[in-house]
Amino acid sequence: MDRYIEKFMRYLEIEKNYSKYTISNYRLDLEGFKKFLGDLALEKIDYLALRKYLAILKEKNLKSRTVGRHLSTLRSFFKFLIREGYLKNNPITSLSSPKQEKHLPLFLTEEEVTKLIDSVQLKNERDFRDRAAIETFYSTGIRVSELVGLNIEDVDFIGGIVKVLGKGKKERIVPIGEQALSTIRAYLEKRKRQQEAGALFLNKNGKRITDRGIRNVVVKYIRIASMRHGVSCHTFRHSFATHLLNRGADLRSVQELLGHVNLSTTQIYTHLTTEKLKKVYDKAHPRA
Repeated sequence: MDRYIEKFMRYLEIEKNYSKYTISNYRLDLEGFKKFLGDLALEKIDYLALRKYLAILKEKNLKSRTVGRHLSTLRSFFKFLIREGYLKNNPITSLSSPKQEKHLPLFLTEEEVTKLIDSVQLKNERDFRDRAAIETFYSTGIRVSELVGLNIEDVDFIGGIVKVLGKGKKERIVPIGEQALSTIRAYLEKRKRQQEAGALFLNKNGKRITDRGIRNVVVKYIRIASMRHGVSCHTFRHSFATHLLNRGADLRSVQELLGHVNLSTTQIYTHLTTEKLKKVYDKAHPRA
């Protein structure tokens, strides 16, 4: 099992180009599954064993979304084992995922975004980097892994666009606003260290900043700005999409900007804009 897990981890890293954070979550899920299996050989796993594992996860009072993530990990793992010829039959094909609870994504208001950005006091190189990173998050709606992967050459200061390497090594072009470009320029002018292979955002050692490094930056300013509980790097992505739709952008365009493969993934944001419309309706319609 350990050998299969390591091969799968390399597959996620090299072929799927997943972030270290995502790969770490896959590993944790599979380590838990390995513990459940005990001495049971991988070839002996059947539908009943998987149902028992699912029941154990539910007994831990995990959210249905978390249970669904564990099953998604196993689906990918078994699919990989079948593809590589390590297994002949896939025992998980007939196992259905639990019904997912629907939660609207947390997003910031435009005023809250401004407050958070303004909380970065520009005193040194690190401050300029932090503000440039936060501005880039909100201006482009890109993921954490996409932000840390940016190189200087990926930013077109004249055209106002950024080349982003997304999931599955898929490239896409995303517009970036002048305010974000201005903060990036200011950061590059302040930067003293040589960049690592053209990396845009560096850590204190002059190396490309990591996912964790960026998350720590965002957490720091969330606390300074006294933001509400649950705000994270991904909140900027939710805010980006919600604000675009609120100001008239069409869903298909937002889908392309976010790099979503399926439009259904983007449609969650229409619930947020619908709630806003309902409030406007209730306030303005004489017979609401």
